[in-house]
Amino acid sequence: MTTVDEPRIASRDEWLHERVQLLAREKDLSRRRDELARARRALPWVRVEQDYRFDTVDGERSLSELFDRCSQLVVYHFMFGPDWDQGCPSCSFWADNYNGTTVHLAHRDATLIAVSRAPLDTLQTYRNRMGWTFNWVSSLGSTFNQDYGVTQAATYNYTPVDHPAEEAPGLSAFVRHHGEVFHTYSCYARGLDVFNTAYQILDITAKGRDEDALPWTMAWLHRHDQY
Repeated sequence: MTTVDEPRIASRDEWLHERVQLLAREKDLSRRRDELARARRALPWVRVEQDYRFDTVDGERSLSELFDRCSQLVVYHFMFGPDWDQGCPSCSFWADNYNGTTVHLAHRDATLIAVSRAPLDTLQTYRNRMGWTFNWVSSLGSTFNQDYGVTQAATYNYTPVDHPAEEAPGLSAFVRHHGEVFHTYSCYARGLDVFNTAYQILDITAKGRDEDALPWTMAWLHRHDQY
């Protein structure tokens, strides 16, 4: 296997020839990704029957009220258990990508928030420490995280698990239509990959994510204030 320590050295013309061949594959992937996005949008909607309640900085709010002025809601299921002192490092890595995004999403009729089971005060303390500005609410006291497959779930990423984790990451999308809320999509595990800009940038570098020799995939990772 060729590595960055054993590079193939080529002329500019040789490099350009291979780069153009790769471009054809990249364009094909882009077209197939667009097709997948259309299929995702074509999924049926499921009415949310449960009256979920959340603790927010503005008091108790229903799921419908979390949409703010938009008709679409995107929820990042952030791993932060009720008795944890800090948020999950990998979820923190993902959350670093959300600052500055919410204003753009709002102009495409979508609200982005994070939801965790930790108490609101704990979430706000950690949010301030990390310097994040996106809205973060607590689902403590409701079954929201369990129902959407990220807390002590018998299945994760639509696959049965023998030993459910206390908390797991995920992302869910909802729509508000004629006063009712519907669940339209959820993804987990590697489905969350595209929401991490740092990984997407590393994927175009010579060394890539460079994680193969580590004890586990993100053994290198720290919260951004702990490097």
